[in-house]
Amino acid sequence: MGEVKVGSAPDSWGVWFANDDQQTPWERFLDEVAAAGYTRIELGPFGYLPTDPSRLKEELDKRGLEVTAGTIFEHLHRPDSWDSTWRDVSAAAELAAAMGARHLVVIPSMWRGPNGEVVEPRLDHEAQARHGHQVTELGRRIAAEYGLKTQFHPHADGHVDSQETVERFLAETDGEHVNLCLDTGHISYCGGDNLQLIQQYPERIGYVHLKQVDPVVLAAVQEEGLGFDEAVKRGVMCEPPLGIPELGPVLDALTGLDADLFAIVEQDMYPCPPDVPLPIAERTLSYLRSHGGGVSV
Repeated sequence: MGEVKVGSAPDSWGVWFANDDQQTPWERFLDEVAAAGYTRIELGPFGYLPTDPSRLKEELDKRGLEVTAGTIFEHLHRPDSWDSTWRDVSAAAELAAAMGARHLVVIPSMWRGPNGEVVEPRLDHEAQARHGHQVTELGRRIAAEYGLKTQFHPHADGHVDSQETVERFLAETDGEHVNLCLDTGHISYCGGDNLQLIQQYPERIGYVHLKQVDPVVLAAVQEEGLGFDEAVKRGVMCEPPLGIPELGPVLDALTGLDADLFAIVEQDMYPCPPDVPLPIAERTLSYLRSHGGGVSV
């Protein structure tokens, strides 16, 4: 039986950008993560936390925190995008590795904008194959230069989002160099089946983001054709056990894998009042402890 080691991330505190006046200050984020009972974090948007390794290590150590992964977007489906993608990826990977992390979570760029407008055409099968080849090469280089495993994160309104595009991505990539960051909220948001992905691709589940979606809000934003940003403002992501997927069966399936996994607890909230995230983070951790026999903090 495997174990799911749980942490939290800046996203859970309403952090989407490196700098934004509407976000929780980074010092408060770190203080509250520790106060809520978590011991593991992700770096979040690069530049939100201090990027000087010595300073960040000092801030983490005094709160008893460690880093599981860095997080960064890619746009490798575009022609001639390798250099700009690698510049961003290497900065995040270097800091994550310096903090002792083992993973880099890589997220696709968006085909739909914040107001629901189409900003790029969806990838056809030929473009999906090229994208998969590029991401595989990215994962190979990340491992070679920084010793990190690349975990690819399907994202609502991103070029890898639905069950079909996730399965196509897995078919077009090499599991030696890139695997799946299973974000339960984004998979459900896009109509996918988390349990089916775990069951059909057990060897490709390398990392997890645990979150839930409010099905009533989701139905409304889909009916109106709204983008993910507006959906988040309306509260489409919610705390367990108020949404989908049901996390108990997901945790059971994950602990049934022959692997120890890191799972980051998230609830996308932006913007949100600064006093909202901490109580949610505390309640969510309590819920997970009572519904996941293989969960550790």
